[in-house]
Amino acid sequence: MKNKVARDIPDNILKQMTRKPFNGVTYGHPIAQRVAPKVRATTGRDKVLSSIDEVVAKTVADGMTISFHHHFREGDYVFNQVMRSIIDQGYHNLTLAPSSLTNVMNDIVVEAIKKGVVTNITSSGMRGSLGDAVSHGLLENPVVFRSHGNRARAIEQGEIKIDVAFLGVPNSDNAGNANGMDGDAAFGSLGYALIDAQYADTLVLVTDNIKAYPNTPASIKQTQVDYIVKVDAVGDPEKIGSGATRFTKDPKELKIAKTVNDVIINSVYFKEGFSFQTGSGGAALAVTRFLRQAMINNQIKASFALGGITKPTIDLLNEGLVARVMDVQDFDKGAAESMKDNRQQQEIDASWYADPANKGAMVDQLDVAILSALEIDTQFNVNVMSGSDGIIRGAIGGHQDAATAKLTIISAPLVRGRIATIVPNVTTVITPGDSIDVVVTEIGIAINPKRQDLIEQLSHVPGLPIYTIEALQQKAEKIVGQAKPLVFTDRVVAVAEYRDGTVIDVIKAVKD
Repeated sequence: MKNKVARDIPDNILKQMTRKPFNGVTYGHPIAQRVAPKVRATTGRDKVLSSIDEVVAKTVADGMTISFHHHFREGDYVFNQVMRSIIDQGYHNLTLAPSSLTNVMNDIVVEAIKKGVVTNITSSGMRGSLGDAVSHGLLENPVVFRSHGNRARAIEQGEIKIDVAFLGVPNSDNAGNANGMDGDAAFGSLGYALIDAQYADTLVLVTDNIKAYPNTPASIKQTQVDYIVKVDAVGDPEKIGSGATRFTKDPKELKIAKTVNDVIINSVYFKEGFSFQTGSGGAALAVTRFLRQAMINNQIKASFALGGITKPTIDLLNEGLVARVMDVQDFDKGAAESMKDNRQQQEIDASWYADPANKGAMVDQLDVAILSALEIDTQFNVNVMSGSDGIIRGAIGGHQDAATAKLTIISAPLVRGRIATIVPNVTTVITPGDSIDVVVTEIGIAINPKRQDLIEQLSHVPGLPIYTIEALQQKAEKIVGQAKPLVFTDRVVAVAEYRDGTVIDVIKAVKD
């Protein structure tokens, strides 16, 4: 069956997952019943167990769904410790449901798959050795990729039923009151973990810092927590923001960032009280710097900044250029440390951030979103999941969620090395073209023809070259040549959902 973005979705996948094919970005006003976790009443004063082995033996059984968060990013120590215990104790047929999978987790997950410990995975994304293994068919069942907002929706509606959540935290008291703001491995917002804490049947906190009771402020509360385990270290704070917050000196990235800024400030959305979301990485941070100067020059202040937060965004807050920061994840130490002392930096959970099935997500209020891409095609569809070789090497993250902004901008180079970024058809559709308004490259921009208002607003901006998306694709192809078609088998190794739970695309095993 072809869905709304002309992708063939096998009938057996839709039947197996009880899903519908993607049918567009309009949601209507669905009514859904939320689930509730089981609650095992806890008596006594202390929930602290002696070891991870002990808590795994107490909580895990074959066939369960277990979850983790990825706020420690590449500095995570908890995931591997828990998974090692699970493997060594001989559990099987588990579903792994973390908010995302980072490179530091890859090897042990591959081992768990090979030993039959893990037979299903749902996550925001995967990379490296794990992405390569899954792309070659190692996992028995297809991975299900969900955006951050869609994961929250799926948990709330029981599509992901978490039996045990293992959440690493930089502090907790002996009853389970915890936050992400204090301790040697503080990472700031616990936004993605808060959904797990609310809906898991059993909640285990792993920490290296037991504080005096009652520990406040408490993002996770003792009413939610079953067990606490103290370990020597939960994470390396120096690796939490690894690679995410570099200030670029690359002329191409700087040119793209300046052009993104030109698009924003010449649109009707650049006005007093506008809101925005930027990502991490060199080009995104450069956009923040250009935008800061434009706000000063035009005496414009933003109402809020959203999403994964970096120190440059916190600097805007401290300068009074942004009134509020709505923080679901911190990408560097500066942003994480700020949350402890700044009341205008609000921790939000993933549902508040981006769930399309609640009573109003923050992304619904976004004026401007600046996002990246691995590929964009001539229908403005975006791929952030599969590489040019067909291997899984990315994450949906909040891409689909933030793309609902009034002005969604994709910033990307025309080519990367000898690989075109703008192509006739993306390898995997993750964010539909109907959500994308402007594509910005170092040589110029393309505006979605559906946005005639933006074409009119931007067509007279001096020094802003405007092309059709087809023209940009042809320029990219002229530089690198026509790519050879990728060859896949018929086996589906992953399913990409849209943020409403419909199937937007499938990923098939690469053919060796």
